[in-house]
Amino acid sequence: MIDSRLHRIVAAQPYPLLFATISGAHLYGFPSPDSDFDLRGAHILPLEKVVGLEVRDETIQDSRVIEGLEMDIVSHDVQKFFGLLLKKNGYVLEQLFSPLIVQAMPGHSELKSIASGCITRHHSHHYFGFAETQWKLFDKERPRRLKPLLYVFRVLMTGIHLMRSGKVEANLVTLNEEFRLPYIVDLVARKLAGPEKSSLDEADVAFHESEYQRLRAELQLAHEASQLPELPSEETRTALNKLLVRVRLENCASLPKFNVKPESPMIFSNRANQLLSDAEDSPPV
Repeated sequence: MIDSRLHRIVAAQPYPLLFATISGAHLYGFPSPDSDFDLRGAHILPLEKVVGLEVRDETIQDSRVIEGLEMDIVSHDVQKFFGLLLKKNGYVLEQLFSPLIVQAMPGHSELKSIASGCITRHHSHHYFGFAETQWKLFDKERPRRLKPLLYVFRVLMTGIHLMRSGKVEANLVTLNEEFRLPYIVDLVARKLAGPEKSSLDEADVAFHESEYQRLRAELQLAHEASQLPELPSEETRTALNKLLVRVRLENCASLPKFNVKPESPMIFSNRANQLLSDAEDSPPV
């Protein structure tokens, strides 16, 4: 059940959103009672914002308390978001495929279908890098916190699952139905019950380091055995481009004005239809 305040927060964003989902600890399955809400999405800038020399508001960020909720809001313009999908970026995949949907336009489902073709075996590099960063954070802090350790295991398990199945699953509790690691159940229970900065007993560190190394090795094997493609196909790039053009034109605040005589056969509304038609045959960007 999505908090109604989140719907109002999304509605108050400066640009229309193709989609808005919840990411972070709530998506991963281990929010603390005091966890903030990580709202992620793709917004649609109007044409006048993207056709000039400078494109502004490609990324919108806002971190503050809104209606009593601690919010961390990040959204990218659709062109930037689509471009990130074509790279080995696990963040945008998880945001797009998050089941915690606050708002979605009809194009959201189409985008998810197309984005399945953006998943490649090289997304494993994202998960290797993210896990390493979180392990270093966990290892240097005193006392050591539960949160970065849970991120380490969540990230590695998501990467392994992605390499094996081609499906995005970011929820650690759901992932553990496949991996069946007893210590995950205990760590998640402690995180759910305690504050955001809950710490870990030093006596457990050696065991968790061995599990970190084991899961890294498992991700490497999954990468090597993966049947995922090396790159997104040209068909996927073309489909993304067509969706981008259509979404932009259908949701722009205004199209360029044309100075025409009253007797001219040109009708402004037909201009949008023509641009949409042209986009069907245009090469991908």
